[in-house]
Amino acid sequence: MHPFLVSLFVLAIAFVLKVLVDKLARNRAEKKEKDIRYITHNIKHFINFVMVLSLLFVWSTEIQNFALSIAAFAVAIVLATREFIQCVIGFFYLVTTRPFRVGDWIQVGDYFGEVAETDWVKTTMHEIDMHTYQFSRKTIYIPNNKLITSSIKNLNYVKRFVTHHFTIVRRESFNPYVIHDELVNQAKLYCEEFQDVATRYNSMIERKLDAKISGPAPVIHFGTTELGEFKASFTLFCPTNKALEIEHKLTECFMALWYEEAKKNKETKSEA
Repeated sequence: MHPFLVSLFVLAIAFVLKVLVDKLARNRAEKKEKDIRYITHNIKHFINFVMVLSLLFVWSTEIQNFALSIAAFAVAIVLATREFIQCVIGFFYLVTTRPFRVGDWIQVGDYFGEVAETDWVKTTMHEIDMHTYQFSRKTIYIPNNKLITSSIKNLNYVKRFVTHHFTIVRRESFNPYVIHDELVNQAKLYCEEFQDVATRYNSMIERKLDAKISGPAPVIHFGTTELGEFKASFTLFCPTNKALEIEHKLTECFMALWYEEAKKNKETKSEA
C-alpha cells in the first residue's frame, strides 16, 4: 500500500481516538465532578507520540533517501530549526520533571497565569493579576525552551488561600499604637468565619513544604517609609476570593480610627 494512504489511515485513527478521549473525559468529569483535564492532555500527547512514530516508520525509506540528498544542508537545517528543537526538548523536560500540570497557577519569569494547555512547542496560560487574584482575560503563550532557562514557581496553593499583604501610608505624626489593638481585633473579626478552615489549610501547606509559614492569625506592623512617613503593614491568611474584600474593610476601619485619633490629637494641642 502507498505510504500516503497509510499515513491518511494513521491520521484518521489518531483523530478518532482523540475525539473519543475528549468525550469520555467530559462524561467522566461530569459524573465525578473532578477536573481531569491533565489526564486528557497526557493521553493526547501519548496518541500524538505514537502517531509520529508510526508516520516515521511508514515514511522511513523516503525520509532516508531525502536525508541523504540534503546531507550538505544538514548544518543549515539544524541552525534554522534550533528554536523548534529547543522547544521540543523543553516539552520532554516538562514531561519528565512535571513542575506543574494543567489547571495549576504558576509564575514563569514575570508572567503569572493558570496553565490551560501544553504541547510540544508551547505552554498556554490564562494570565492572572496577582494584585487582584483575577483573570486579566489575556492569554500567554510561552515557548517551551523558555521553561528550561526561566525559573518556574508553582502557585497552586494560592488558588484557595493566600497570604495577602497590603500597606497604608499616612503623613500625619502622632502615636499610632493607640489604634493597633482595635485594628487587630477587627482583622480577627473579619477572618473569624473561615478561621478553622484557614488553620487546617495552613497546617496542610506546612506539612507539604516541611517548613513553618506565617498565619493563620492576622498580623499588623507599624513602621515608617524611607521618607519618614507612617506606614501600616497588614498580613492576612485568607481565602483568595475574599482578600480584596477584607483589605477594603480593614482600610475603611483604619481610616476611621486614624481620623478619629487625629481629631483628638488636634483638639488636645489646641487646648494646650
